[in-house]
Amino acid sequence: MPSNSRQDILKSIAAAEKGRLTFDMTSTLDTDAIYKPILPDILTCFKNELETISGQCVLCDNKTDLYAKLKKFVLQQNFPYVFCRDNYIIKQLEIHNISCSNTEFNFEEMQVGITGCELLVARTGSVLVSSASTSGRQMIVFPPIHIVIAHVSQLVEYLEDAYLAIQKKYGDDLPSTISTITGPSRTADIEKTLVLGAHGPKEFIVFLSKI
Repeated sequence: MPSNSRQDILKSIAAAEKGRLTFDMTSTLDTDAIYKPILPDILTCFKNELETISGQCVLCDNKTDLYAKLKKFVLQQNFPYVFCRDNYIIKQLEIHNISCSNTEFNFEEMQVGITGCELLVARTGSVLVSSASTSGRQMIVFPPIHIVIAHVSQLVEYLEDAYLAIQKKYGDDLPSTISTITGPSRTADIEKTLVLGAHGPKEFIVFLSKI
């Protein structure tokens, strides 16, 4: 390599290095441009965002109203039973005379599965779930229709709020899996056509109690 070319390269490197050293490190990102505000309120924001991504949110006045609306939904759809592994939810289903099963014999034939969740993220309409749940990982992806039972107290504004809450809840004993569900399963890999239910539930419904 000619010496003058080598010197030119070294000068370019030195100039670039000098530019990096003089970069204004006090510059910050405009967080307002990244995070949209939670409007008009956290509950409505979650509902709107979830429905924007083809999910459904059924608002309920209280726990009794929730299971009454859930029972009505099950009867209207003519489901023979709902599948659930969460002992608390199973008890509530029994109290409200909603036919349910948790036996492996009925697992593969289920039409609808019911789980709880860790948290709800308003800004993205997402549901945060973890492997700490008694429902297990299979219930997140296997049911054709996935119903989540939730309470308004589980709502947080942004995803980082959800992760901070999980850290506070579990400390050093974090669940092996923490993931978010943002609407029904979808793909556009085939001819760029959006298909719901390709890799998981085709319908995703959150029954959300306000009290």
